[in-house]
Amino acid sequence: MGDTGAGRYRDLDRPGLDAVALVTALQRGDGLWRAVEVVDEIGSTNAALAVRAADGEAEGLVLVAEHQVAGRGRLDRTWTSPPRAGVTVSVLLRPDVPAARRGWLSMLTGIALAESVADTARTSLKWPNDLLAPDGRKLAGILAEVADGGVVVGVGLNVSTRADELPDTGTSLGEVAGRPVDRAPVLLAYLRALEIRYRRWVEHAGDPVSSGLAADYLAWCSTVGAGVVVTLPDGSSLEGVAEAVDWDGRLVVRTPEGRHDLAAGDVRHVRGRTQAG
Repeated sequence: MGDTGAGRYRDLDRPGLDAVALVTALQRGDGLWRAVEVVDEIGSTNAALAVRAADGEAEGLVLVAEHQVAGRGRLDRTWTSPPRAGVTVSVLLRPDVPAARRGWLSMLTGIALAESVADTARTSLKWPNDLLAPDGRKLAGILAEVADGGVVVGVGLNVSTRADELPDTGTSLGEVAGRPVDRAPVLLAYLRALEIRYRRWVEHAGDPVSSGLAADYLAWCSTVGAGVVVTLPDGSSLEGVAEAVDWDGRLVVRTPEGRHDLAAGDVRHVRGRTQAG
């Protein structure tokens, strides 16, 4: 049986990705992305690449899903999106950098993602790597997970998701721009930006200062300089001012009781700062 008329119109709004075109555009002899795979449906792109990593898969594998049915975010949250409504992609990397500096990889990814949508929407990054619209609602989340000596970095970006398909705290590129947005150019721009920044970071042994990563992150980050409430992994919380991000990617928060260096936590902005990015 063929699609109903309504189904065909939905397909026009949310066309599928052209896997051959993506591979052709991304793969080149000296490029980082040596293999690009597009699947119609998957549980979790991150989980699938973690299995591949354990099997000895080399760096540079890209896995894109048209629909992810068991997506995960930071702090064990779920991430859901209608089919073909967003960019759902994970990459396998094996950075030759000190372990203490690997925390910067997810923030590096956030910068690459912000750069890739700059022509469509003005965005900022909430520490460590949530991509926010100008009104503070979430456009994308990033999850970096250690996998058999490597790192799997997953991105979920809302592109054509409608307001009635989103939580109150979320938005999409289409909603922000007020027009349809093609996923393919966004995906290509993200992967190209990620490759450039990743290679520079690895060349500098993961040093966030000499690679330029620290300065660029601060330019995009709307958390540093803001009043924040941070919910910690143990369920406790603290309130203060986010003063900095240290060399290991930890958020430095000043409270009346003193300084706290946080490696993980859920940040809520309570007083904003002027965005420089």
